Amino acid sequence: MDALARVEGEGALYVKLNGDVLEACEFRIFEPPRFFEALLRGRDAHEAPDITSRICGICPIAYIMSASQAVEQALGLTVSPEIHALRRLIYCGEWIQSHVLHAAMLHAPDFLGLPDVMEIAKAEPDLVRKALRLKKIGNTLMETVGGRAVHPVNTRVGGFFRAPDRAALEALLPELDWGIQAAREIALAFARFDFPEDAGDYHFVSLIHPEVYPIAEGRIGSSRGLDIPAEAFNDHFAEHHVARSNALQGRMRDGTAYLVGPLARYANNFARLSPTAQDTARAAGLAEVEQNPFKSILIRMVEVQYACEEAARLIRGYCPPDPAFVEAPPRAGVGHAVTEAPRGICYHRYEVDAEGRILAAQIVPPTAQNQPQMEADLARVVRANLRADDDALRHRCEQTIRNYDPCISCATHFIKLTVERCEAA
Repeated sequence: MDALARVEGEGALYVKLNGDVLEACEFRIFEPPRFFEALLRGRDAHEAPDITSRICGICPIAYIMSASQAVEQALGLTVSPEIHALRRLIYCGEWIQSHVLHAAMLHAPDFLGLPDVMEIAKAEPDLVRKALRLKKIGNTLMETVGGRAVHPVNTRVGGFFRAPDRAALEALLPELDWGIQAAREIALAFARFDFPEDAGDYHFVSLIHPEVYPIAEGRIGSSRGLDIPAEAFNDHFAEHHVARSNALQGRMRDGTAYLVGPLARYANNFARLSPTAQDTARAAGLAEVEQNPFKSILIRMVEVQYACEEAARLIRGYCPPDPAFVEAPPRAGVGHAVTEAPRGICYHRYEVDAEGRILAAQIVPPTAQNQPQMEADLARVVRANLRADDDALRHRCEQTIRNYDPCISCATHFIKLTVERCEAA
C-alpha cells in the first residue's frame, strides 16, 4: 500500500508473502523528519511549549503540557492546584475532539464498509450530526481555556497568561452534560459493529494514578509491574532507528515491543474511570482488560464520556488561579514529564543551562513508541487472513493501522544521521 487514508500524516505498508509464509511486514513512515529537537536547542526554555505544540495541530495540548511540566521541573517551579486543575480541563477538551474525530470520522467507516464519513452521513445523518456536535464541545473547551482551539495561545510555562472567566466556563455545562449522554449513545451504537476476532499479547504501558484516571499526571506503569517516575523513562525505554522509517521506534530496553494509548490506559486504570463510564464500557461489551485492538474505537468513546464528565466536574469546582501563572528565575537543570495524549504517553526531557536556554531536548511521541507493536499486530492479522484476496487483506491491514489512530506527523520529528567518509585514492 503506497499511501494510507484516514490517518494523520503520510505512511505506507509493505507486506511480502511467499505462499503461506509471511516474509516481511513493514510499516513505513516516509513523511520527512521535522527536527523539532534540534530546533529547540539554544532557545529560551519558556518557548518549548509553543514550539512543540506545532508538532501536531490535532493534539497540541499533549505537547504543551509535557513541555511545560518538564521545563518547570528543570527550573524548580511548582504550580498551584488551581493551575493543575485548569490544565486537566483543557486536556479534556483535546481528548474529546481528537477521539471523536478519529472514532466517528476516520475509523467508523472501516466497520460500516464505507469509504468515508460523507457516506456515513448519507446513511446515518443523525449519528454524524451528533458526532460533529460532540467534537465541537472539545474544540470550544480548548478555545475557552486556551484562547483558540488549535495551538492555544493562553498556555505558558508556569500556568496561563489569563485565568478564564467563570461564567464563560459555566456556559459550557449544558453542552458537556449533553455530551456525556451522546458519547454513551455513540459507544453503544459502535458496539453493534462486527468486530474481527483478534487478541494481542500486549505489554500495556500508560500513566497510572491512585486517585484519578490519568491525563496530565501520574507515574509510568505497565500491565507487567512497571511503576516508575518520568525521570526513569530512559532507564526502561529506548528509541531505535530503522532504515524504512523516518521516525524512531520505541521499545523496552530488553528489545520487546509495548503498547501505549487507549487500550493501555483503560487496562491499567479501569478502576479510576467514573462508575457511569465503567457502566458504558460493560454495556458496550468491553472487558476490564481488553485485548482486541479493533475494539479500541469503543474505548475511545468511553474516554470521551469520561472526559465530558471530568470537564463538567472541574468547571463546577472551578477556582480561578491567582496568580494565573508562577515564575522562577533561570537556573541550570534537567526536567522530565509524561502526559497522556489521546494516542498514548508523550515524554519530554529538557536540559537547561544557567541562563534558561535549552541545551538538549528529547521528545518521544506515542506513535513512535507504538510502531513495533503495530507491525506485530499487522503480522498477526496477515497470518490470520492468508486466504483473503488482496483487496480484503488490504482493507484489514488498513483497519489494523487505524486501530492505533497513528499520528505519523508527530512521529517524524527526528532522524539519526550517519555520515561515512572515504579518503580519495
